[in-house]
Amino acid sequence: MDADILIRGCIILPMNGTGPIMDGAIAIKGRSIVYVGKASGAEGIHAERLIDAKGMAAMPGLVNTHTHIPMTIFRGIAEDRTLESWLKETIWPLEAKLTEDDVYYGALLGCLEMIKSGTTCFADMYFFEDAVARAVAESGLRAVLSWGIIEAGVAEVGKVTLQNSVEFSERWNGFDEGRIHARLAPHSVYTCSPELLSEVRSQANRLGVGIHIHLSESRWEVEQTTRKYGVTPVEHLEKLGFLGPDVLAAHCVHLTDGDMRILARRGVKVAYNPTCNAKLGMGIARVWEMHRMGVDVGIATDGPASNNTLDMLECTKIASILQKVRYGDPTVMPVEAALRMATLGGAKVLGLERQIGTLEPGKRADLILIDLRKPHLTPNHNTAANILYSARGSDVDTVIVDGKILMEGRQVKTLSEEEVVEKARDTAHKIVQE
Repeated sequence: MDADILIRGCIILPMNGTGPIMDGAIAIKGRSIVYVGKASGAEGIHAERLIDAKGMAAMPGLVNTHTHIPMTIFRGIAEDRTLESWLKETIWPLEAKLTEDDVYYGALLGCLEMIKSGTTCFADMYFFEDAVARAVAESGLRAVLSWGIIEAGVAEVGKVTLQNSVEFSERWNGFDEGRIHARLAPHSVYTCSPELLSEVRSQANRLGVGIHIHLSESRWEVEQTTRKYGVTPVEHLEKLGFLGPDVLAAHCVHLTDGDMRILARRGVKVAYNPTCNAKLGMGIARVWEMHRMGVDVGIATDGPASNNTLDMLECTKIASILQKVRYGDPTVMPVEAALRMATLGGAKVLGLERQIGTLEPGKRADLILIDLRKPHLTPNHNTAANILYSARGSDVDTVIVDGKILMEGRQVKTLSEEEVVEKARDTAHKIVQE
């Protein structure tokens, strides 16, 4: 067998329900994985490029199911505030100043940060999303992108942002043989009228794309919706015929038992944002209950202005620990479940499980190598546990997406790290000083 890349000598965590493969090998041809198994079984594979991965662990790339990556340029602004104060007094006024170029440079910085911390696929919701798509295309990452739709009481704004979102989806959905997908993204129940939400549902059906929405993030949102419509946000969307398996609902912190049953029945996917929800005092989502009910849940960082990083390894550790705190039970969300939620779980949430999320022949070659030869990763009694509880994004050595090496030996191949950081820094300073 001929291959383009052969990785040898690593411990493989396939994330497909089987145990680790010691002294493993992975062969890649074109965009796809063609062999996963013992290195001894790869003796007949001839590859143009050989990667010696001894002392490393290979696993599927991490999938970040909800973020706003251009907000890297707002990192560290307006700390220790309530969500309402953070948004209305600082973030929204600053966002009003943004140009398409500003969003592009913020998105490039976010792509760079994700590559360097092992994320290979992410779901984004923002505006000027064409600039985000260009940054993703340049970086080599995989993404599900959405132009945000918001009305905030002004019907004309809702029409314009919906049209922007529709046109963006028509331009970018399926780009580069499926490396970039698009969705429609109504911001939330409290910023979009029932009429606008119904039209979003109709347009998503017409285009054959999914929907990405914030849902039941705060008590304030739930209380306001209940006062206005007499039902919870989930019940409101259910009455509109909005919910379905193509809906990605971010946060879902404040759900009733009935809400969770609706999400499970409709096949709605959930993005769990543990770090930002805790940091903003929103609470801890009842993720383990949703998971046990059959709801597909992925892990997400949310935007780097509220987290404040895009490090999915850090976020996955926090995700697991907070569930143990939420239920007072250390057996909740164990190692394997947490890592699956960050890989295959995320792929399912984004509707990409046939392409990514596990290391198996036939899947797209999206994978990372983590360097285990570090003091904080020694000894290695349990590779999966070391990765979940001890590893950091900076331990990621190599990143491959769609069969292309994006980073090797911590050196990013697709972007100039120095130029991206400098441009983003200048952009951030300009916006804050205006």
